[in-house]
Amino acid sequence: MIIASRPLWLAQTNCYVLAAESGGPAVLIDAPPEPDALTEMVREHNVIPAALLLSHGHIDHMGGAGPFNRSTGATVYVHRDDDFLTLDPGRQLRSLFGMAPGGDYQPPEKLESLEHQMIIKIGGLEIEVRHTPGHTPGHCCFYLPQEGVLFSGDQLFAGSVGRVDLPGGNWEQLVDSMVKEVLTLDDQIRVLPGHGPETTIGRERRRNPFLVGL
Repeated sequence: MIIASRPLWLAQTNCYVLAAESGGPAVLIDAPPEPDALTEMVREHNVIPAALLLSHGHIDHMGGAGPFNRSTGATVYVHRDDDFLTLDPGRQLRSLFGMAPGGDYQPPEKLESLEHQMIIKIGGLEIEVRHTPGHTPGHCCFYLPQEGVLFSGDQLFAGSVGRVDLPGGNWEQLVDSMVKEVLTLDDQIRVLPGHGPETTIGRERRRNPFLVGL
């Protein structure tokens, strides 16, 4: 199986490419505003982009989704509770980064809605959607039980958790999501986050200061 990543854009957001094998259909997770780099990753691993899953609607995770969708035809999935973010990336660029939205920051032409416990099956991959609100209302993690991997977006990092001081953030919701949808996983599960290095559930359960007592 192919699991490849590259940190992109100003926020060094991890973009992931998943595929059962070279030459087959692939799923991308998150699309920072560097669509050309996304295309390079697809070519590098010789896969066919079939779907793009957005962990949430912040621009550093979805700013490249529109142009990538239009150039490849890959279906874009995001939870509808983040529509207030996903449908206006230009406003985010101005408010969060103080940047003028030059270039192609239009959202994808069509968005499919992620749902809690939805199973996405593409090219031999089986991905379970876990709705984990807190960082944003529509934040989702993506779990591959057969591979023992959780793509945690901005829910959980090595040594930290997602911030909740941006619009729609809620600490109580993030903690509830962590307890019900993340910490229920086995300690050996690999955690591939939206920023920073890989970790495991067990390592974070023992060492992450934000998880003490949960």
